[in-house]
Amino acid sequence: MDVNNNNVDDSTELRARGGWNEVKGKAKQQWGNLTDDDLDYQEGQQDEWFGRLQQKTGHTIDEIKDWFHRNF
Repeated sequence: MDVNNNNVDDSTELRARGGWNEVKGKAKQQWGNLTDDDLDYQEGQQDEWFGRLQQKTGHTIDEIKDWFHRNF
């Protein structure tokens, strides 16, 4: 089923969203000052998103990317 007509099966989308929610929780545990708004990723705004995370965490973008690769 594809209720929101995005060409992704709803069960697949729900699993992906659940996985992302888990990773967001881990990121907030890793860097206690991150909020849900900080972790709200918008398609096409990856550079801004990583820049925001870099400012909030004090880590380099490469360190942040490595952390997400290890935890996602």
